[in-house]
Amino acid sequence: MRKKQFKAESKKLLDMMINSIYTHKEIFLRELISNASDAMDKLYYHSLQENLALNRSDLTIHITPDKESRTLTIEDNGIGMTADELENNLGTIAKSGSLDFKNNSEDKEDVDIIGQFGVGFYSAFMVSDKIEVVSKAFGSDEANKWTSSGAEGYTIESCEKDTNGTIITLYIKEDTEDDDYSQYLEEYRIREIVTKYSDYIRYPITMDCSHSKLKEGTEDEYETVTETATLNSMVPLWKKNKNEVTADEYSEFYRNKFYDYEEPAKVIHTKMEGQATYTTLLFIPRHAPFDYYTKNYEKGLQLYSNGVLIMDKCADLLPDYFSFVKGLVDSEDLSLNISREMLQHDAQLKLIARSLEKKIHSELVKLMKDSRETYEKFYEAFGTQLKFGVYNTYGAKADVLSDLIMFHSSNERKLTTLKEYVSRMKEGQDTIYYACGESIDKIDMLPQTEAVKEKGYEILYFTENVDEFAIKIMNEYDGKKFANICTDSIELDTQEEKDALKEKNDSDKDMLDSMKDAIGDTITSVRFTNKLKNHPVCLTSEGEISLEMEKVLNQNPNEDQKVKANIVLEINSNHPIAAKLEELYDSDKDKLCEYAKILYAQARLIEGLSVENPTELSNMICGLMV
Repeated sequence: MRKKQFKAESKKLLDMMINSIYTHKEIFLRELISNASDAMDKLYYHSLQENLALNRSDLTIHITPDKESRTLTIEDNGIGMTADELENNLGTIAKSGSLDFKNNSEDKEDVDIIGQFGVGFYSAFMVSDKIEVVSKAFGSDEANKWTSSGAEGYTIESCEKDTNGTIITLYIKEDTEDDDYSQYLEEYRIREIVTKYSDYIRYPITMDCSHSKLKEGTEDEYETVTETATLNSMVPLWKKNKNEVTADEYSEFYRNKFYDYEEPAKVIHTKMEGQATYTTLLFIPRHAPFDYYTKNYEKGLQLYSNGVLIMDKCADLLPDYFSFVKGLVDSEDLSLNISREMLQHDAQLKLIARSLEKKIHSELVKLMKDSRETYEKFYEAFGTQLKFGVYNTYGAKADVLSDLIMFHSSNERKLTTLKEYVSRMKEGQDTIYYACGESIDKIDMLPQTEAVKEKGYEILYFTENVDEFAIKIMNEYDGKKFANICTDSIELDTQEEKDALKEKNDSDKDMLDSMKDAIGDTITSVRFTNKLKNHPVCLTSEGEISLEMEKVLNQNPNEDQKVKANIVLEINSNHPIAAKLEELYDSDKDKLCEYAKILYAQARLIEGLSVENPTELSNMICGLMV
C-alpha cells in the first residue's frame, strides 16, 4: 500500500474545497446522501439496460453514528466503485463519476443524476479528520478501501466486503471553542439535516434510533429500545398528480412546512414544461405573519433540484408585491454553482420567476371571482403590499396589479375593485372619484363628500398611507382619470354655475384677499366654492401634493425639509356665512379677520390637521359668545 497524492496537484485547491465553497458545514451530509442516491440510480439504470431482476424498493441508504469512536457512517447498496473508479473519482478533485455516467448514457435526458461537479464528497473534510471509503462494484469480486486525512494524499488497498455498494466512514473532528462537531453524531441532529435537505431523496434513508418504550407486561416500567427508522418521506407531495392529493393533504403539508395554524386561502400546484421545466407547489396564506411588514421579513420560495433542497428562501423567484406567497419550486434545469448552494447564472431562474408571476396573478383573479369572501380576507392581510407594488414599480406593474387591488366605497361601504367601480359609473362620467382619511367614517364626514354623493357619484375611500401615492402613479384606469374630491381637480358644476361663481369671486376679491392676509402664508388663497352643500368651509389643495400626501410625507421625524401642499380655504357660496363675511367686510374688518382665522382653524380640524395656536382660537370663539 503506497500513499498517493491528489491528481489535482495543489493542496491549496483542496483546502479551498473544504473551507471556502460551502456556507454551512451541515451541507456535507446532503452531499454524501446525494452521492449515495446517484450510486443507486446508476445501479437501477444499469439493471434496466441489462434486464436484471432488481427491485428498486431494495435500495437503501443507512446512517450510523457512533459517539464512542466518533465516527459517522453512510452506507448504500448502489453500484459501488472499482479500484480504478476510486482512483479516478476520489483521487481527482472535481472529477464527477455521476456526470461521466450521464454523459456516457444513451438516453441522457432520462438519467436523473444529482451530482455534477465531483466536489461534494470533499465537503466531508469540513467535519472529519479522516475519511474511509469501502466500496465494491456491482458484479465484481473485489472490494477496495480508499483512505485520506486531507490534502496530504490518500491510499487505496484491497479489503473484504460481502455485497456491492459503498460505505463511507467519517472520523469526526474534536470539538473546538468555535465549532460543535459532536452534533453530527446526535440522532436528532442527523434527522434534522436529512429532513431539511434530503427529505425527498427517492430511496429510504434509515438509521437505528433509540427511544423509550413501555416494558411489556408492566404498567409504568420503561425500557430503551433501538429500532430502524426511515428519516425521509421520499415521495414529494408536489411530484404527485393533483388528482391524487386531497385538500387535507395540501393543508397539512402547508401547516407543517410553513408553520401556519390556518389552512391556505389558495393552493397552486402546477408542472410546467418548455423553456423552463419545473414543478411548483405554492400557497396563498389567509393572514400575514407577525413580521411581514417589517424589515426582518424574508421573502422567497424553497428551491429544489431533483428533490434536493438548494435554497431555503430563493428571493429571486418572487417579486416584492407577491412576497406573501409560500411554497417551493423543483426544477431539473437549474445551473448550480460548484457547491450546489446557489445558482451559477439566473437566466433560467428569471424564466421561472416570470412564469410564476403570471400564474400567481391569474390564480388570485380566479380566487376573487370564485370565493369573494376568502379573497377579501386575504386582501385585508396583503392588500397593502399589492398597492405598494404599484407604487414601488413606478406603475410598471399597474396592469398586473390593478385588477387585484380594492378599496372601500360609498356604494354600500364595501370593498370594491376598480373594474367594479367603472362598471357602475354614470353615463358620461369620465372620472373616478376618491377621498382620503384615517377611516371610512372620517372620510364620510368631510364637507366635500356630501355634494359629490348628491350628484350621484360613487367615492372610493382611501384609508392607507400608500393609497393615493399608488393611484397617482397609475394615473388612470380603463381610460378613466382619478380625482381627489378634496383638490381643485374636480369639476361638478355646470358652465352657468362656474360663470356665476367666478363673478362672485371677482366681485369679492378684496375681501377674500384680506382674509388670506389675516390667516397668513399657510394658505395660498381664499375663495368661494359650489362644491359644498351644508358645510360652511373646507380646505382644497392645488397641484400634485394633496393634504393627505402632505401628512404622510411629513411623518418622518428625521426629514428636515417638510413637504407643503398648496392649500386653499374654500367658503360655501350658498351658506349664510358667506353673507355674514360680506357684511363684516363693510362694517368690521377686524372681526372679519377673526372670522377668517376661526373658519380656517375649523377647516383644519375637519381635515384632521392640528391648529397652530389653539389658545388664540379659544379666545376668539369665547369673544363671539359674550
